[in-house]
Amino acid sequence: MRPNEQKNYDFSEYLSPFTWRYGSKDMREIFSEVKYRVLWREIWVSLAKAQSKFGLVSEAEVMDLKSKIKDEDINLSRAHQIEKEIRHDLMAEVKTFAEQCPIGGGKIHLGTTSADIEDNADILRVKNALELILSRLINCLNVTKKNIEKYKDVKCMGWTHLQPAEPTTVGYRLANYAQDLVMDIQYLEEFKRTFLKGKGIKGAVGTSASLKEILYDDEKVIELEKNVLKSIGIEAFPISTQTYPRKVDFVLLSLLSSIAQSLYRFALDLRHLQSPPYGELSEPIGKTQVGSSTMPAKRNPVSSERICSLGRYISRLPGVAWENASQTIFERTLDDSANRRVIIPESFLAIDECLILYVKLMEGIEVYPSAIKNNLDKYSPFSLTEAVLMKAVESGGNRQEIHEKLRMHSAKMWKSVLAGGENTLIQELKSDSELIKFVTVDQLEELRESNDYIGLAVQRCDNFIETIVNPIILKYENMIEDIIETPF
Repeated sequence: MRPNEQKNYDFSEYLSPFTWRYGSKDMREIFSEVKYRVLWREIWVSLAKAQSKFGLVSEAEVMDLKSKIKDEDINLSRAHQIEKEIRHDLMAEVKTFAEQCPIGGGKIHLGTTSADIEDNADILRVKNALELILSRLINCLNVTKKNIEKYKDVKCMGWTHLQPAEPTTVGYRLANYAQDLVMDIQYLEEFKRTFLKGKGIKGAVGTSASLKEILYDDEKVIELEKNVLKSIGIEAFPISTQTYPRKVDFVLLSLLSSIAQSLYRFALDLRHLQSPPYGELSEPIGKTQVGSSTMPAKRNPVSSERICSLGRYISRLPGVAWENASQTIFERTLDDSANRRVIIPESFLAIDECLILYVKLMEGIEVYPSAIKNNLDKYSPFSLTEAVLMKAVESGGNRQEIHEKLRMHSAKMWKSVLAGGENTLIQELKSDSELIKFVTVDQLEELRESNDYIGLAVQRCDNFIETIVNPIILKYENMIEDIIETPF
């Protein structure tokens, strides 16, 4: 839902935040009950068409069924009324569909079980949802690429253990996030190649016994399934029980969790870098944005925090899918059904929201050069101790002795810096008569003035963009789109 959209929700009862607050309209439509039942009907029509080739369903019956598979044909109030009586949602839809099709209604669902319809429809929904997620990932990668190129040579302090380490560049740090996105895109592509398969048309326990009873021929049973699958546009696993392997759901939610982890990492880093002790970057802050109800000056990283909050939720859902897959006793249990109605749509809607937010944050990220310089001035002299160590050993010094000497000088300077003093470590090293036997004063000054100490950061940014990022973006260039706004 966009901010200017009007929805007539009745907020007097509980509504899931994914109904109106988080996720896009496109993703909500994919998992809507209307679209789901349209998919059921499309599969029933494809089944009837395949059966008509073997004389089980007439052309007139097929055409009658085909005439009632649009959104406006779905009558949920009637289906729910029937379900209340018979306590079976798919059979309630069969009966509703049949009431609308006086000619073909009597042939709906012939020779199949519920999962032949629902499971294949689930995979079709996942297929559509993954296409949308892929497009989001491509846009995340594209906007990150632009900032890598923009900031690849902007030197900043690197941090390990939340302590100043050695300099890096803003662009090189962003390249790390982009690399995570690349791995997620590759993971998604592999999932589509390997796991995006339905149950097919295999009946109550996966043996297709019911279809063989009416077709009398093994090859005809196989051909019928192929025809249905071709019509609806998916492949099927060669082996199934009453359902497709529930391991698929576990791997799917692990994929979405992987994406969430990538976005979480970026968002958490941004939250830290926006805090005043770092102060180097911040998410875009709206002119009228309120940070606190009581502290007007607050600039809270609320979008980054939302990514982390939803990412934390997504990360827990693969565990539910793991139990569903592990506790599918023999050919089927139904104790996965209720939670699958929640965890699959909500995982997609949550990651959809996070991806939309990521693009918004990366597009509008604010960089503060003065804060970056202040941190470099305060902490980068410490990083030169490694270069001094290398130079001293090269000149014949004992590596362990020089290391200890540098550690002692650094410890003394840390006390001064933490007390608010300037970092004069280089001057301290120049005054060490033992050290300058191996590293001269001129060499120390040269290290300070001429060595940026960022190694191959810029070159690696360029190579990463050229050899990895650009080919992916070129492959999916039709998916690049404008920024999508979130409702809140």
